[in-house]
Amino acid sequence: MEQVKKIIDEKAQGQALITETKKENAKKLFIESYGCQMNMNDSEIVASILADNGFNTTQNLEDADLVLVNTCSIREKAETTIRNRLKKYNAVKKINPSMKVGVLGCMAERLKSKFLEEEKIVDLVVGPDAYKDLPNLIEEIEAGRDAVNVILSKDETYGDVSPVRLNSNGVSAFVSITRGCDNMCTFCVVPFTRGRERSRDPKSILEEIRSMQKKNFKEITLLGQNVDSYLWYGGGLKKDFKNASEIAQATAVNFAQLLDMCATEFPKIRFRFSTSNPQDMTLDVIHVMAKHSNICKYIHLPVQSGSNAMLKAMNRQHTREEYMELVDNIYKIVPEMALSQDMIAGFCGETEQDHQDTLALMNHVKYDFGFMFAYSERPGTLAEKKMKDDVPSEIKKQRLQEIINLQQEHSLYRTKQHVGNIEEVLIEGESKKSNKHWKGRNTQNTVVVFPKEHYTLGDFVNVKIEDCTTATLIGRAVGYSDNN
Repeated sequence: MEQVKKIIDEKAQGQALITETKKENAKKLFIESYGCQMNMNDSEIVASILADNGFNTTQNLEDADLVLVNTCSIREKAETTIRNRLKKYNAVKKINPSMKVGVLGCMAERLKSKFLEEEKIVDLVVGPDAYKDLPNLIEEIEAGRDAVNVILSKDETYGDVSPVRLNSNGVSAFVSITRGCDNMCTFCVVPFTRGRERSRDPKSILEEIRSMQKKNFKEITLLGQNVDSYLWYGGGLKKDFKNASEIAQATAVNFAQLLDMCATEFPKIRFRFSTSNPQDMTLDVIHVMAKHSNICKYIHLPVQSGSNAMLKAMNRQHTREEYMELVDNIYKIVPEMALSQDMIAGFCGETEQDHQDTLALMNHVKYDFGFMFAYSERPGTLAEKKMKDDVPSEIKKQRLQEIINLQQEHSLYRTKQHVGNIEEVLIEGESKKSNKHWKGRNTQNTVVVFPKEHYTLGDFVNVKIEDCTTATLIGRAVGYSDNN
């Protein structure tokens, strides 16, 4: 029992908590999510589906009838984390043999039935497009049979499922608008684990936001593997059309139009979106952001490398010059815009000059923050099949550290620009370091910490920024903002 307590006491990312339970539900679900925001949103969809099929969620692993882990395959480290977590579940399952364990998401899609062979604890393997089949699959495992469904869909968006908000602060939440990705970057497993791009009916998106407005949510993040590719013309895949002309004739709503619709219909809700792809980002989106004060002035704009040779090898459909031109135009239209990056150090064939080109691009943009990684080969990708992972590990680590160091310089440069300003902040919770301070984010997505005083969770507050670190702004509230 001491071993079980140790497992439960460990902090788990994405541990499920539902504040409203169904009294008639007799079974308990414990669900964890790892990886991207889309995985977090998918877990909310799963919780909703299972809530209609006899399960309430629990925070206590030892109480669970069903344990689900929603997985990420984007990097080897993510998969190692999942396998280590399964070992911990196994310790609990030895005490509670009736407990069933399922693996969801991208890792399930990549490994499929092989997962059942490699991890004997696993009873259930379900890919990202098969969550509606969960009730049937659970019946299979209760009958003593293994259950696997990893069939990718051409049209499933879960637009008809109202997600249960897990671990919600009651203030901010995610709304999925697209699923899948058609951009076959050579390093990335997402097209193989998430399937083709398909967009969700804008009516269902607006309906979900409307329901969240009634529950007093203050901020919505529109989610997709590539939100800029959002294109609704009645369903199906863009690739089903023969050419761009056919798509244009059929188009009803693109991403810029959807963003404008959301901001216009819900002026008291603050909107963000993630993730963007430079090749699909249009200036129409930037003009919509400039038009609406309730669209946050922040874009995550992954570039992966500053070298044209590396961008070509990665099958990124833009050059460094095109990327920098886009960034320059963004800053012209919205000077206060904050940008963040994804950067890969040590991709196949990367030379020292390629690395220097990346540092030069970073100096040009001066990102507010970033997500930086050393390249790790992912099974099934074109890079793994056709390219040699030939940059030595020590060189990868050195280049990654140089990228991190430069990003820290730029982050501090950006946060210092806020000192002395009065900025609107949405209170999202207590500071991690002090229960006497609130934390929230400004429009640029930078964390702001300030004394609680009489303000409460969910308030929009004007904060005078008095100091900063590389990642955090420190200030004091000077009154409520007009957005309350």
